[in-house]
Amino acid sequence: MASVAFLGLGVMGYPMAAHLKNRGGHDVTVYNRTAAKAQKWVAEHGGSHAPTPREAAEGKDFVFCCVGNDEDLRSVTTGPDGAFQSMKKGAVFIDNTTASAEVARELAEAAEKCGFSFLDSPVSGGQAGAENGVLTVMVGGEQAVFDKARPVIDAYARMVGLMGPSGAGQLTKMINQICIAGLVQGLAEGINFGKRAGLDVDKVVEVISKGAAGSWQMENRHKAMRDGKYEFGFAVDWMRKDLKICLEEADRNGAALPVTALIDQFYKDVQGMGGGRWDTCSLMARLQK
Repeated sequence: MASVAFLGLGVMGYPMAAHLKNRGGHDVTVYNRTAAKAQKWVAEHGGSHAPTPREAAEGKDFVFCCVGNDEDLRSVTTGPDGAFQSMKKGAVFIDNTTASAEVARELAEAAEKCGFSFLDSPVSGGQAGAENGVLTVMVGGEQAVFDKARPVIDAYARMVGLMGPSGAGQLTKMINQICIAGLVQGLAEGINFGKRAGLDVDKVVEVISKGAAGSWQMENRHKAMRDGKYEFGFAVDWMRKDLKICLEEADRNGAALPVTALIDQFYKDVQGMGGGRWDTCSLMARLQK
């Protein structure tokens, strides 16, 4: 059993912290910007909560984090009440936020100066993957640190891979989001086409999902698109945040992302329809307006 802190109890962090406590058997202290949510978590799962990231992280072997963006991440790490102010020597900070590779490298350097380690470890699998403890975790950092943290990360993961040095986890997550963007749009166009052609969408998906067109998105999101129900999954606002990170990184490294840039604008249209909190398969709504 390890001594663990978890910072950020959103739709992903809340169940991830629970798996560390219940499946992993670790001693978990949680922090959330809204204290009532941390109190609720403790009432449900045990452990303890702290009023600041600094107090949550003090003396812990591993500190996990899942917050919104680069600035949120800086706030809970290197801010005045951030975790980096109190982490002990030899500890490991594991960041599950989807953020930039730039901030990952920045925080890895700051952690090294303080005598502990940092792993950028963004996740894929969405809310359902977090709740079921079957997330994919893409890690950037040193091999020895990864080996130390892997058994703890396994509590909420199905797949954990070391992708390279600091920043490589975030770069891998960018590729994940680039690939997803085109898949979701293609699926929306296909289902919209099928409905307009008068086909039974379920029968179509049953057949083509077993062939070259099959994908996780098709298996798990076609019904939401068919029914126009966009209340579950990864929010459009967050997808646009992620695609912005991808496009900014592409500007730096010279990669061409024409499809990603186009889908980003489609999601902007969905936001304009009032769908910022709809899930990503709401691209269908744009096709049907």
